Amino acid sequence: MKRYDETIEHEMRTFYESLNEKDRRRYAAIEALKLGHGGQVYIEQVLGCDRNTIAKGIGELQSGAVSSGEDSRIRRVGGGRKRAEDIDSSIEVDFLNVMATYTAGDPMDESVRWTSLSPREIVDKLNAQREKAVGRDAVRRLLVKHGYKSRKISKKNDEGRS
Repeated sequence: MKRYDETIEHEMRTFYESLNEKDRRRYAAIEALKLGHGGQVYIEQVLGCDRNTIAKGIGELQSGAVSSGEDSRIRRVGGGRKRAEDIDSSIEVDFLNVMATYTAGDPMDESVRWTSLSPREIVDKLNAQREKAVGRDAVRRLLVKHGYKSRKISKKNDEGRS
């Protein structure tokens, strides 16, 4: 499968963000179909959309449901389900309680923090102490909000070594 250049990917994302919901879905579908096998996964990563969105767009294109006069309504801003952490503020408090035990960081820079737990493990620990379940997406958003970074082990080459 052919990959696009970084500048083209950036232009695609910019254009994608300027479209309304239906046009985004159809644009993602067209790009995925152009690439063939593996195109849906690649376009999902490039545009940051869900694979179900692309699949729905492909279905619309293949069924011929792409007429310009069709249902001109676009979803209103703020529609849809509200985020769990916006509805229940105790999620954030419980999250911080769990993270207190599993947080590490750079002693020279307090803004650098990480955890040894995966989002799935954090969800399991939160759900063990809460009545209402918390999902991985909420945990990922809380990790970003509170400045947790992923920590990856990397090998550094010394000077003179390859």
